Amino acid sequence: MLIRLPEVLSPAAVRRARTLLDQGPWEDGSATAGRQAVAVKNNEQLRLSSPEAQELQALILGALEAHPLFLTAALPKKIVPPQFNRYAGAANAYGNHVDNAIRHLGGQRVRGDLSCTVFLADPDEYEGGELVVEHAFGQERVKLPAGEALLYPASSVHRVEPVTRGMRRASFFWIESLVRSGEQRRILFDLDLALMRLREQHGETDDTVRLMGTYHNLLRLWADT
Repeated sequence: MLIRLPEVLSPAAVRRARTLLDQGPWEDGSATAGRQAVAVKNNEQLRLSSPEAQELQALILGALEAHPLFLTAALPKKIVPPQFNRYAGAANAYGNHVDNAIRHLGGQRVRGDLSCTVFLADPDEYEGGELVVEHAFGQERVKLPAGEALLYPASSVHRVEPVTRGMRRASFFWIESLVRSGEQRRILFDLDLALMRLREQHGETDDTVRLMGTYHNLLRLWADT
């Protein structure tokens, strides 16, 4: 399931993020690639120990905590702190790869159920650079406005196409969900969206209360806390 998340960052937050990206120290992205990915990874990443990266992480995580669609789609249990990359010039692409299943966070292991990319450059600022995610029915080519994000299964084969003009900048990170199964997350997501629409149309009714009870009972059954 691929889910587009609109307005993750406000225009003011995007401007601040871009200022920090301009100021921050950059390094070869292959330094953080896994055994398989290192052969196809050709980009630059913001040094995570820098003050700019730490402010950007707080900016992204704060925005996610206030984004209802992200919360209902991801049901986040743990979020690996966001990282930041750029593609331009000779460091301009990232070939087909699958993200690592397990990440390490403060001495804890984090299972990567979902990947998320927050776009920090507008589509007209660069050519190429599409995020291509493969799935059972083919592939999706995604290039979103700055401040929007794509949530997709971390198990997907995906790539970033070569950037042939301008610069593509983005944040990326991984989520361990309260619900491990993608099928179960999809059921909960569809049910929650339907409940939101019913409330907008009819307000709080006995039926919406019962359906909300069903949602929480399913979450109680499936959640791994």
